[in-house]
Amino acid sequence: MDKAENRRAAAPAARTQWGAVLAIVGAGVVASLQVGKVIIAAPLLRRDMGLDLSSIGALTAVFSVLGVLGGIAAGGVIARFGARRMLLLGLAATAAGTVIGALAPGYGVLLASRVVEGLGFLMITVAGPAALQRIVTSGNRDFAFALWSCYMPAGMAIAMLASQAFGDWHAYWWCAGLAAGAALACVALLAPASPRGAGMSWRSLRQDTVDTMGAAGPVLLALSFTLYSLMFFALFTFLPVLLMEQLGLTLAMAGLYSAIASAANVVGNLGAGVLLARGWRRSTLIASASTAMGAVALLIFGSALPAMPTFLLCVLFSAVGGLIPATLLGTAPLVAPRPALTAASVGLVMQGSNLGQVIGPLAVGGAIDRYGWSSASFIVAAAGLAGVAIAWRLRRVEPARH
Repeated sequence: MDKAENRRAAAPAARTQWGAVLAIVGAGVVASLQVGKVIIAAPLLRRDMGLDLSSIGALTAVFSVLGVLGGIAAGGVIARFGARRMLLLGLAATAAGTVIGALAPGYGVLLASRVVEGLGFLMITVAGPAALQRIVTSGNRDFAFALWSCYMPAGMAIAMLASQAFGDWHAYWWCAGLAAGAALACVALLAPASPRGAGMSWRSLRQDTVDTMGAAGPVLLALSFTLYSLMFFALFTFLPVLLMEQLGLTLAMAGLYSAIASAANVVGNLGAGVLLARGWRRSTLIASASTAMGAVALLIFGSALPAMPTFLLCVLFSAVGGLIPATLLGTAPLVAPRPALTAASVGLVMQGSNLGQVIGPLAVGGAIDRYGWSSASFIVAAAGLAGVAIAWRLRRVEPARH
């Protein structure tokens, strides 16, 4: 890209490019589809490969390992090479990992394919907010980021609904790969060029990391996202299995019910955008949602209620929880130590999200295997209490109303 094109790409958005926004959000949805496909295919994987819940949890968790280790570094790479390029590369990696998984002869290769998909997920989820920041006007920023924050529940809901059409997990993997290819084409056609940044060195990357992690705002957001992801994936990684084993639903009905519960999270995400626009404090939304999620989890995993009330509690858990990611992702660019560290700050927040995705499934899967379903409720409730504590710390550094 020449200097003139670089200047055009670097210029602030004169108007919001909604086609590009939808293409970028679509890339995030496709990325989260790769998370949801394992969750809903868990009974099929257990049947075909004889996997226990801990192994299923590992398939979900390994997807996030690269995100835990490389969020800030990914932000530096994106700032150097441009968000659009990294989105395209992330979608290509996602498609490649899905193909490897579809051809996997055993658990080891399937697990390795999840690492490749995890690399794609990392690039997409860090590059997406950076790309949006460049193409939306300030007046539309909160709504655009609320849309972006829907990528995880939307993708998971689609994955679970799509399960109605598959009786074999291999075919499911192939279709997920086709979805990644389609998203790649949409981003290539609709998303505008992103400028390259200054040259990157280990010294500058190290300094960016120190500056980002030394700022209270991004660190608190990352910790809050860790706790939210732990709570959300503690339930949704095993929700189809819970519905089948504890409530007696068929796989098809468990997929449908799980999709509805996951889609409810979108309501919370969009609701957060509305409430923030009306002046609600960010810390208040996070504290309230964390309290509700922890309390509701005690009832869900306790399995003391009939099937329908338990399912409705799952919907409530998801809907209220959706207030948190939209608030966190919309706040991240505002608390960056300096504008050049916006991508790094988002990367740190996503590291927190991925850490929760690693801890939640592994801890809860192991606890359920050893102590039964009720043990999961105490893990989620403890995370909810910790989320409230982090929210009140965030109150001291959260930005003024925007």
